[in-house]
Amino acid sequence: MKNEGHIKESKVRSALKGLSWRIIATLTIIVIVYVKTGEIQSALEIGAIEFVIKYLLYFAHERAWAQIPLGSVRKIAKS
Repeated sequence: MKNEGHIKESKVRSALKGLSWRIIATLTIIVIVYVKTGEIQSALEIGAIEFVIKYLLYFAHERAWAQIPLGSVRKIAKS
């Protein structure tokens, strides 16, 4: 087998990781924008745009890295 011992991450796991991180990061940007501008509407709009764009970029990045064995630890099969 070509990828024996290499554990690949599922698309669902990549999506969930992206979602959980985006929630944290988006809340952070909403707070920063609100503190700087004092405008909750602007903060929420920027947060929504940032959430969608960065979630899609993160998901694509995760899926690309899931295809690269570089840095993966593999078990050597015993004879």
